[in-house]
Amino acid sequence: MISARVGRWCVERGDGHDRTCPAGVCRSGRAWPALRPLTGRPATAASDTFRGVDRLVIEAAGPADAGELLTLQRAAYVTEGQLYDDVQLPALTQSLAGLHEELASGSAWKALRVHRIVGAVRTRLDTGTLHIGRLTVAPDQQRQGIGSALLLHVEAAAGADVTRLALFTGHLSEANLRLYERHGYTRVRDEVLRPGVTLVHLEKAVG
Repeated sequence: MISARVGRWCVERGDGHDRTCPAGVCRSGRAWPALRPLTGRPATAASDTFRGVDRLVIEAAGPADAGELLTLQRAAYVTEGQLYDDVQLPALTQSLAGLHEELASGSAWKALRVHRIVGAVRTRLDTGTLHIGRLTVAPDQQRQGIGSALLLHVEAAAGADVTRLALFTGHLSEANLRLYERHGYTRVRDEVLRPGVTLVHLEKAVG
């Protein structure tokens, strides 16, 4: 079962079903009102993604998490650096001070198993478009639905002023592309970053 927190809402997923806890105390023992799902979200996405996954809690991340998030980020992006033969990817070279500043000024979420951060994602709102970035999962926790849980959490937490979700990944990052397309994101343009590296931009309409 997964219990994912969105602000003060809770959604529990288990046994192949996606169920919003009623107002009051959910089965996880937390007292939060019910979750308001994002309009247009595929009704079967959660049940398809989270079946059989161990308990996961998602909550807001902040500057105090910078050290652990940076360690997670670098570990998760090592394979990307190898894939593109580039050890100077921004995610690999970002400093602790830079990440601390970013967390202090933006929005971020962390996925926890017990007390360990096993995944994270950051967002930035710009004129109705919610930009999603740095979606990372610990290497030993990948292919267990954590990336999907974070993505769905971000969508559910999006405010009423959000009309579009946007993200990007490298053209060789096939697992990332499959994840995003499975959740309804469509390719809108390609951006040649440098020879051998093309960024694929994807978007998803809200509502």
